[in-house]
Amino acid sequence: MKIKMKEIPKAERPVERLIAQGAEYLSNEDLLAILIKTGTRELSAKQLATLILKENETINNINYQTLKKIKGIGDTKSAVILAALELGKRAQKTITSINNIKITNAEIVYNYYKDIFIDKKQEYFYCVYLDSSKMVIKEKLLFIGTLDYSLVHPREIFKEAYNISASSIICIHNHPSGNVLPSRNDQDITTKLIQIGELLGIKVIDHIIIGNNKYYSFLENGDI
Repeated sequence: MKIKMKEIPKAERPVERLIAQGAEYLSNEDLLAILIKTGTRELSAKQLATLILKENETINNINYQTLKKIKGIGDTKSAVILAALELGKRAQKTITSINNIKITNAEIVYNYYKDIFIDKKQEYFYCVYLDSSKMVIKEKLLFIGTLDYSLVHPREIFKEAYNISASSIICIHNHPSGNVLPSRNDQDITTKLIQIGELLGIKVIDHIIIGNNKYYSFLENGDI
C-alpha cells in the first residue's frame, strides 16, 4: 500500500526532520527517500528507498546496475543517488587523508583505501611513499589495468621515490573479484620490487591487496 507524503505528519517527513534535527538523525531509508524525491503510482519514495536497501547488502554496494532493478528508479534518480554517494566518499577521503600519517601496520592503509576501491572494475595500483619515520610523504596512483610485470614497471615507482626523497614504499592494489589472495603475478611483482628496492636503498615495506571488506598483507603473512 502506497503512503503519500502528504499523509505523513509534517514533523515526521524526512525533509522536515533533516532541517529540524540534522541529517545524522535520519535513517538510510529517509536519506534515500529525500534523494529519490517522488515515488510511483504504486510505491512512495520511502518504499522505493527500502527496496534499494534490500537489493544491496550495504550502502557502499549501491551501483547503477542494482538501481536499475528497481521499478521506478530511472536514470535521473540513479544519477542523483550515485552522485550523492560519490560526494560522501570524496568527503570522507578528504577528512581521512593519508598524507602526514604514520604507517605502523597494514590496517591503517586498508582503512584508507577500502572505500576508494569500491565498485572498481579494474585493478588500481597505488604507491605510498614514506620518510625515515614512516610518515607518509605522498601517495600516487601509478597504474590501472590487469596487473602484470610489463604494466607495473619499477622505473616509474622508484623514480617518484627519488624525486621526493622517500625512504621506503608501500604498494597497494585491489582485486575486483573480491578475493585477496595474491596471484602468481602479484608474487612475482612483489619479489622483483623488493629486490630492486634493496639495490637502490629504498625499502618496499609491504604490498597490500584489498578485496571485499578484507585485505592481504605480504608483510603480515611473512612474504616480505
